[in-house]
Order: sequence, then structure tokens, then C-alpha cells
Amino acid sequence: MKRKQGGLSLVGFLMVLAVLGFAAYVGMKLFPMYQEYYAVRSAMKGLSNEPGVADMSPQRIQELFFRRLYINYSENVKPQNVKFERANGGWVMRVTYEVRRPLIYNLDVVGNFDTRQALTRRGSGEE
Repeated sequence: MKRKQGGLSLVGFLMVLAVLGFAAYVGMKLFPMYQEYYAVRSAMKGLSNEPGVADMSPQRIQELFFRRLYINYSENVKPQNVKFERANGGWVMRVTYEVRRPLIYNLDVVGNFDTRQALTRRGSGEE
């Protein structure tokens, strides 16, 4: 009795390779978008721990925010994407922006990011 070998043919292997290659390509387009989003979140969290941030003006907070983003090479967040609202003796900072990256020919990958952070820390003694 002969046993027939089973396995992946060359054509099957090439198809799997093509699917994995496309997934890696899309991942390379998405990774920088989400890396920037996490840099924005990190900068906002860092601001929330800044002593006296609740008493600062929105212009000063925005200046500190963009200094932190400059370190992380963020290029998609602009000053018009940052809004402030008064709340609970401090500020609520909201950053809303869109990132668009070309994918293939006339198809784009679009990421809409919207995040908020309460900035209520008062001085170094109270919280």
C-alpha cells in the first residue's frame, strides 16, 4: 500500500505568501498611525500629572502638549485639533484628528482619532 503525501503545493504556498505579504503591508501603514496616537495619549497623560496644570491657561497647556509631541515626531496633530473645556476646577483637553495614508492606487487607509484627558491637578500638594 502506497501512501500519498499531502502538503502545500507551490501555488498554495504562493497564495499564502501573498496574503501574508498584503497583511504585513497594511500593518506597516497602520502601525505609524497608532504609534502616533499612543504618543498623543502619553503626552496627555503626562500633562495630567504636571503640578499646577489646572491653573494654567489653555495656551500654556497647548504649548507644553506640543513640546511633548515634538519629541515623539508627531506630525498629524495641529493646534486646531486641540480643544479645552472648563470642568471640575481644571480643564478637559480633547484632541480630535484624522490620519490618511495611501494604500493601493486610489484606496486610502483612514484613521479617526478622538481622545480626552482631564487636567485637574492643583500644585504639588493636592490632587
